[in-house]
Amino acid sequence: MSNDNNSSFWAIWISLISNIILTVMKIFIGLLFYSEVLLADGVHNAGDIIATIAALSAMQISKRPADEDHPYGHGKAEVLGSGFVAFILGLAALYIAYHSVAAFFEEATQPSLVAIAVAAISLVWKYILYVYTMRIGTRTSSKGLIATAKDHLADVYASLAAVVGIGLAFVGKAYQIHVFSYGDAAAGIIVSLLVLKLAIEMGKESFDILMEKTVNQEKLLAYISLIQEIPLVKRIDRIRAREHGHYILVDARVSIPGELTVQQGHDISREIKKSIMKHHSDVDEVLIHLNPWYKE
Repeated sequence: MSNDNNSSFWAIWISLISNIILTVMKIFIGLLFYSEVLLADGVHNAGDIIATIAALSAMQISKRPADEDHPYGHGKAEVLGSGFVAFILGLAALYIAYHSVAAFFEEATQPSLVAIAVAAISLVWKYILYVYTMRIGTRTSSKGLIATAKDHLADVYASLAAVVGIGLAFVGKAYQIHVFSYGDAAAGIIVSLLVLKLAIEMGKESFDILMEKTVNQEKLLAYISLIQEIPLVKRIDRIRAREHGHYILVDARVSIPGELTVQQGHDISREIKKSIMKHHSDVDEVLIHLNPWYKE
């Protein structure tokens, strides 16, 4: 667990430092060479800095153990961090869209080799960060880290659109195709739609977890199968499970023979809990309620 925490810590810090470097590069080059899509992408990265800091803070809070005021732990702090990242992405999408549309009503700017080079560097850099961060986030079931990885993916789309848009502007200049001269601005609109879509998806996932939405049916069936393997379990009366940030809480009502002693019932409960947590490392708590069962 310590290694996972260290990996998550390094992944989020690498993301933060990378976002700072890319923000400075994109905004500076975007202003210098009048590239709307690169400037908008730079502002997007500036929002990423705020979002990454929020994710880092949420991850630190979520690792705190349960206490008297938070008996189920602090896992939902990561969900709140993920929701904040979605909010920042949504604002960035609207900003990019506004300035890209406005660019169509102005004289087309001259494309720059430096601008397209920066966009290409960002594309490769962000894709590597996406793969690295998503791998660690999936392994540790970290909502904050997965949100950061998806943020990197949004940047990959943005940088790809920037490369294509600036490339089209070069084609328009070389072959006197006027409409291609606005490729930079058109790319900005595409970027805004992609980023907005990602923000909505992330926001919905965070909202579902905060509203105690149950885990998917596949997970529930897996828990049911493990419970049914326990000797003396006669019936599963009800089972529920919900995500609580980077871990899952399971709640089951199980019927066992009514003539068993309290000690035997306790042992069965422990066996169910151990089995589920052994096979599902993302489950942090299993609450078992026992009902008496009698042969009719």
